[in-house]
Parts: sequence; C-alpha cells; structure tokens
Amino acid sequence: MNQKILKTGNSLAVTIPSKFVRILGLKPGDDVAVKIDLAKGLMRCGFTATGQLTLLDSTKK
Repeated sequence: MNQKILKTGNSLAVTIPSKFVRILGLKPGDDVAVKIDLAKGLMRCGFTATGQLTLLDSTKK
C-alpha cells in the first residue's frame, strides 16, 4: 500500500487508511511507537493503544 506525504502546518504527515483505523480502533490522540532504520530507509509504526481484536465464536453454528 502506498500513501502520500502531506504537509500539515510546519510538519509532514502520512495518513492512516480508514479501514486500518476501524480494525484497530484507533482514535486521535492515541500513541504511536516509531522505530527508524536509516540504513534501510524504513520507518516502523506500532499502535500501542489498540484494543484487542475479537476472535470468531466457533461454538455458534
């Protein structure tokens, strides 16, 4: 998935797709852990305040 970099005030931002936001239950103000690997040109984000995903109930038929 590719996202564009946007200018917000004096900073730059990358948007999070709405489907991903819904699945993880993210909301404005949630913390994001960011790890950067300059040698590889990678940035990894971990959403620390996400709720636990529910499992399907296998007992229902």
